[in-house]
Amino acid sequence: MKYRAEIDGLRALAVLPVILFHAGFEWFSGGFVGVDVFFVISGYLITTIIISEMAEGKFSIINFYERRARRILPALFFVMAACLPFAWLWLTPTDLKEFGQSLIAVSTFSSNILFWLESGYFDTAAELKPLLHTWSLAVEEQYYIVFPIFLMLTWRLGIKWILILLSVVFLLSLGVAQWGAYNKPSATFFLLPTRGWELLVGVFAAFYLKYNTHLKSHTVNQLMSLLGFGMILYSIIAFDETTPFPSLYALIPTIGTGLLILCAVSKTFIHKLLSMKSIVGIGLISYSAYLWHQPILAFARHKYRLLGDTPDPILIGLCGASLIMAWFSWKFVEAPFRAKHIFNRTRIFYSSVLSGIAFCGIGLFLHITISQPDRVLLSEKEILIPKKYEGIVEQGRQCSFPNLLKGDKYCEIFGEGQLGKIIIIGDSHARVLSESFYSSVDSFSSIIDLTASGCPFILYSNIFIGKTLNCSSDYQLERQKVLAEQPDSTVVFQARLPLYFFGNGFNNQKPGGNEIRPVVRVAGGQSYSSVDEAQKYFIENLRKTIDFIAQNNKTLFIVLPSFSNGWDPVERLIVMEANGFSMQEARDYLSIPKQSVNQRLNVLRAELLSISKSYKNVITIDPNKYFCSKQLCSPLTQSDELLFTDSDHFSLRANNLIFAEIQKSIEALQ
Repeated sequence: MKYRAEIDGLRALAVLPVILFHAGFEWFSGGFVGVDVFFVISGYLITTIIISEMAEGKFSIINFYERRARRILPALFFVMAACLPFAWLWLTPTDLKEFGQSLIAVSTFSSNILFWLESGYFDTAAELKPLLHTWSLAVEEQYYIVFPIFLMLTWRLGIKWILILLSVVFLLSLGVAQWGAYNKPSATFFLLPTRGWELLVGVFAAFYLKYNTHLKSHTVNQLMSLLGFGMILYSIIAFDETTPFPSLYALIPTIGTGLLILCAVSKTFIHKLLSMKSIVGIGLISYSAYLWHQPILAFARHKYRLLGDTPDPILIGLCGASLIMAWFSWKFVEAPFRAKHIFNRTRIFYSSVLSGIAFCGIGLFLHITISQPDRVLLSEKEILIPKKYEGIVEQGRQCSFPNLLKGDKYCEIFGEGQLGKIIIIGDSHARVLSESFYSSVDSFSSIIDLTASGCPFILYSNIFIGKTLNCSSDYQLERQKVLAEQPDSTVVFQARLPLYFFGNGFNNQKPGGNEIRPVVRVAGGQSYSSVDEAQKYFIENLRKTIDFIAQNNKTLFIVLPSFSNGWDPVERLIVMEANGFSMQEARDYLSIPKQSVNQRLNVLRAELLSISKSYKNVITIDPNKYFCSKQLCSPLTQSDELLFTDSDHFSLRANNLIFAEIQKSIEALQ
């Protein structure tokens, strides 16, 4: 295969945005598309090699896997080994156990599956995973297993039928990706079936260049290469974590990459740009740079967790360190292992297998033997039980968020108590509260669960999280119908209303305490141009919602908007234990001035209190009495009980306090 310097330049264009994105620089909010560029390049290069050798009758699957092993595994295992001492010294027990799992997953080409099951790619917790980036290697490794076998089985059919079959796979993969980006975003992001079409863009480019002899004019190549370059740059700048991906949006950087492969030929401007020695040099070390950057950034973030965001100068230095380490491993690891006279096939395969087994063994050791300390300020067992929702009773598990829009019946759990029928409605905050009701289901005649994550009950409102419609007005209507059919019921209403009102999370004004989660409110298909307009609309519909419930149901309990942390106190407590904090120091650190809490809550609380005074059957519950003194609010009680499971969701302890208050009021009304 003829060497193309511009392809190495294209690798540089892919890796630098990825590094800068993971470092957190806003100008590179779409830098994650660099991975998509890599997928297209891989599809092109691998296919070019395979079909060239097949056309000559020289293809050997053993030779293919040898080349892949030489290219991928030595540098990967070297980086994994370098991570071990830092993981042992710096990671908390929980993080270390998870790191052990990732060692096993990386060694078995399944890290994409592991990280899909653990968390989303854009979750804050993902920033702390040293081997998170290996998900893309797993996708490519799985592709390397499937694709050569496919070509071997279909080669006799001819190029025409191969391309037809690949086109069908491409359309199916893209179609599933488009659906999954909105309905199953995490699985869609990480798994091969929804990433396969991106690799196929490169595959099609390889077939085109191999079997199409028609030469494009210089003008066409010039324009198309400029267009492709612009499409990639646009994606890097315009996309962000709210962009559904890899949906049709991903066509922009992938098609752009395909155009560069096809058209950035000799004498074009983009060819000259990408063939510059400095850019080609970065491209040559791009694989090692990709391997190094995430562990370096993740371990740094572990050290800076209590200080909040890692300072920009440090981040810039870490990006530079990634490139330095990349050159080192390219020079002394990648290059030697690619030299057949130094490491023959037998040595490559044996060393790869033994290294994989060793890392699996280390990972298994960490996963099995690393135990949680008996005391991490607050016992970690005490922390993690509510975090993992181990308090969910069997009845609660039966309510699995039925899709009312598709005709599913709402969830109702029956009891034999005298306190009547309860309807719990709202978002995930209401869902967590429902567990306290389920634990006492025998006190009620039945409990109806109308909760949905990220979906407060606000009539006539579409709730977008980022660019994704998470909660439609049609769904609100279906919940409204259920309420209308249950006039004899007691309704409990709870939602994280400040999030939907302000459009972002709480900033506690302490380092690392700015919890950002973008939310866009849209009404009747018409977006509101200003924050004030959107908030006015929100208040109006909140009033209409409360009015409807109060007029149609027996009793309405409103759990007022309350204190949230701005950070995850569970994680903070664990890190503080690792850094030698006392319990009192931890409580002081986690406490937030009540004034800053009230600034965020007062508008909505005043509105709800005003509405409640208009109805005799509306009762407000104020959780802040459990979290706040006159001056401070804290996720910890004075007896060291943790009242939160994360930045905003109450623990079972806190919800039991709220439940007890509601139950007492219901009993008083009987």
